[in-house]
Amino acid sequence: MKLHVLGCSAIERTNAKMTSFLLDDRLLLDAGTIGAALDDTTQAKIRNILLTHAHLDHIKDLPFFADFIIQSNTHQHITVFSIPEVIDSLKKHLFNDILWPDFTKIPSADDPVVRLRAIRPGELFSVDGYKVTAYHVIHTAPAVGYLIEDTQGTRLLYLGDSGPNDALWNSLNGTQLNGIIIEASMPDRLEGLALMAGHLTPGLLKKEIDKMSTRPGTFYVTHAKPFHRDKVREELIKLNISNMKILEDGQVYEI
Repeated sequence: MKLHVLGCSAIERTNAKMTSFLLDDRLLLDAGTIGAALDDTTQAKIRNILLTHAHLDHIKDLPFFADFIIQSNTHQHITVFSIPEVIDSLKKHLFNDILWPDFTKIPSADDPVVRLRAIRPGELFSVDGYKVTAYHVIHTAPAVGYLIEDTQGTRLLYLGDSGPNDALWNSLNGTQLNGIIIEASMPDRLEGLALMAGHLTPGLLKKEIDKMSTRPGTFYVTHAKPFHRDKVREELIKLNISNMKILEDGQVYEI
């Protein structure tokens, strides 16, 4: 399983792209950054997107990607998977012919560029050969993370934005994971704000790790806010966790 970090930030800056990851050059995890990170040929390979929640830093490039498909005449379709609350938000507040054209009806309602598919947490579903299960996570908006397993049995847990979550680790008790993409958004001095916003600090991340009955092969830590990135990195390094990777835009990993 190849993991390409398109963007791993909550804020877009000249040196920071919004959250999005590409698996095996074809399955997109969130859609904060697409066009600024991928050439046209690679974009044309994408057919499916898993959205964790509807916050802008995770969906920002979705409408532009739909427009790219129309303008490039690639004749592809994309299926966007998420929980019903996220699907409803996309319909009401994004693809609504006000903020953006409704690409769920373009070029026609019978053959649209964007197809929205609601899924339920805890239920296994298939996406392009991957086995996927969504799990509720703790955030300020309805949100899920995804357990993704490829045909070789490699398992990646992608949590998007998530605060402390005892129920998640109880559900995954005994599950062997090759990797976890997990956040640390703010430094420890802002723990109160992080908890209120449904995020983690390095110290809170360590507490989540201690809840895991089985450690993953690698922790991929993401989502540090650019203003706090250096301090978050410093605090993560002090945790002295050997199988931890602090993500940066553009990195590629084999899981």
